[in-house]
Amino acid sequence: MKLDFCHLGMPIAQPVNPIEGLGAMLLVVAALVVVVMGLVFFGIFAKYFGLWIQSALTGANVSFFDLLGMTFRKVDARKIVRAKIMAVQSGLRDEDLTSRSLEAHYLAGGNVQQIIRALIAAKKAKTISLTFKEATAIDLAGRDVLESVQTSVYPKVIDCPPRGASKASLDAVAKDGIQLKVKARVTVRANLQQLIGGATEETIIARVGEGIVSAIGSADSHKAVLENPDVISKAVLAKRLDSQTAFEIVSIDIADIDVGANIGARLQADQAEADTQVARARAENKRASAVASEQEMEAKVQESRAALVLAQASVPQAMADAFRSGKLGIMDYFKLQNVSADTEMRKALATTSKEGGGHSNSDPHKLA
Repeated sequence: MKLDFCHLGMPIAQPVNPIEGLGAMLLVVAALVVVVMGLVFFGIFAKYFGLWIQSALTGANVSFFDLLGMTFRKVDARKIVRAKIMAVQSGLRDEDLTSRSLEAHYLAGGNVQQIIRALIAAKKAKTISLTFKEATAIDLAGRDVLESVQTSVYPKVIDCPPRGASKASLDAVAKDGIQLKVKARVTVRANLQQLIGGATEETIIARVGEGIVSAIGSADSHKAVLENPDVISKAVLAKRLDSQTAFEIVSIDIADIDVGANIGARLQADQAEADTQVARARAENKRASAVASEQEMEAKVQESRAALVLAQASVPQAMADAFRSGKLGIMDYFKLQNVSADTEMRKALATTSKEGGGHSNSDPHKLA
């Protein structure tokens, strides 16, 4: 007997299709992905919406996709957009000034906003020609481009010698030997075309100091310099000391000039002292030579005396030989002794006469 559940009013469970279950899961996953992407897009849109609206309203024309790309390129989009807005609002019309070029300068380590401020200052001055490429090159070279533009508009004053230097003044000597102590002030204007590779303030200070010393040294008298200090300024300016430097010298002003020591007299005194020392050395050399010659002559005298004593020592031996050979008799010997005694007496009388200051009237022959 078969039971029919349909007739009994009970529902019969239908078998589940696996394909339909997989499709439902895929729909759920797709919905979740869409929701997540929507949240991400909404977050990004909320982050850059304000910047995009600012760029659109000010005419900077930085697209939303450019802002999104800056995130992946590790670029601060806020700085780029503000710099571009500053450039557009100030009326800068440079073909190289684009958002991509600003990004490249930012990635190179440059100061984007400082570049735009410098370009704006140069444009407002109307006498300075500065392009975006020149400004970026100056900035990447380590120079403050805004300060350079300001120095070009408003000249800068440099003290020579600078403050805190080892010497408080520039010391120079005129032809008359008088020392002058000078302090100068150099007014310079930045030369933007030579700012890259040009010499800095230290070179200007060194060149001006050298020129001042040379100008004073060429003066015949220190009085002429004191009467007309502008002679120094004109002589220094005529040498074009600002060549190959980052500055243009506007003027050189002598702030202070004082009279120092008499260097010429001091040098003459030193020279006289040196000559005296040389003369003393020569005299001492001559004295030493004379003393050496005297000692040499004394040595020769002693040598002659020794030879004489040696010769006298050989006389008794010669006399003994003469006695033995019969060439000398006893009477001859006594006569020799008498002559020797007479000679000694004459020497004694002569010595006594010299010491007494008078002349002796005695006859040596009678005394003998």
